Amino acid sequence: MLEPSHNAELPEIPAKRYFTIGEVSELCEVKPHVLRYWEQEFSQLKPVKRRGNRRYYQRQDVILIRQIRALLYEQGFTIGGARQRMAGGGNAVVEDLPARQDNGGRQIQPSTGSLMLSSLQIREMIEEVEEALQHLS
Repeated sequence: MLEPSHNAELPEIPAKRYFTIGEVSELCEVKPHVLRYWEQEFSQLKPVKRRGNRRYYQRQDVILIRQIRALLYEQGFTIGGARQRMAGGGNAVVEDLPARQDNGGRQIQPSTGSLMLSSLQIREMIEEVEEALQHLS
């Protein structure tokens, strides 16, 4: 599905059937509490739970976690945008961006139009504008 750039630098996934949360944490360079949170946010991520409510991840879970990690940490998606992308919905929608405050302390809601951009695309556009402004001055 995705070929994230940083995932090539992650450790190789060993040939075994089940992985503990600690092993997955090391394989994906994501802390265990983040993995537990992602289970709540991404319906596709369902590790097997055995005695004592211990989680056991399979190889496809590790691959899925690496895809989620790439969307969030490398491509700049929000949780909602990554969830939509994983569900096959395309790019993150601007509606997934949180409300923020303007200079007067008033809440600004993001546009609800049909503009479809990831956070990374927005950052790249900002960098291009800043570069153009530097050349003008």
